[in-house]
Amino acid sequence: MLDERPEKLSAHEVAVWLRRHPDFLGQFPDLAMSLTVPKEDGKTATLSSYQLEILRDKNKELARRLHELGLNAQDNERLSQHVHELSLALLRARTPAEVVHTFAACLTEDFAGESVRIIGFAPIPGFDEPWFSHIAADDPRLAPFADCLASDEPICGRLNPEKLPLLFGEDRGFAQSVALIPVGRIGLIAIGSADPHRFYPGMGTLFLRWIGELFHTAMTHTRR
Repeated sequence: MLDERPEKLSAHEVAVWLRRHPDFLGQFPDLAMSLTVPKEDGKTATLSSYQLEILRDKNKELARRLHELGLNAQDNERLSQHVHELSLALLRARTPAEVVHTFAACLTEDFAGESVRIIGFAPIPGFDEPWFSHIAADDPRLAPFADCLASDEPICGRLNPEKLPLLFGEDRGFAQSVALIPVGRIGLIAIGSADPHRFYPGMGTLFLRWIGELFHTAMTHTRR
């Protein structure tokens, strides 16, 4: 038995035995109260207070995660509402020019796009805005964006300096981080931010993909 030869048991053997009998301290609560546990700062605490401290830390971490989940849920709800409003606005557009103008306005106002740029592979007659460019899909100037256009998936992060002039011109200060949305055979959308952490690799791109699909559908419909 454990209490018959305590002098012959090593600390390792005691630890092994306790792991095999995790309910042991439940049978001897007074022993659990008297045990001391070393802490990282060199102090010691009773086992019960140590366990209580661990539970408090876990509760704090759970509360922090729940708070983050709540904030994410609010952000997603807000973005969903903006996507819905964008959908309605694009449904009211009757021409490609109206689509592009409405789209850029919504990105700037509802989605807080500090600098919005749209490249269209086909011209829009009579449409002249500084944030819109007509560049054919096979134009050599689009070579730096070949991977993005081929993937047809939004990408986020900091762009190589060689890509900025074509998109943002003199407004490169608003392109410390960028979201690029390729839109099939329609064109390329760029949303720039002066905040280098606003758009980053690995962030969720679901809403960006939805936005691109809405733009593609509206442009296709109004060009028929």
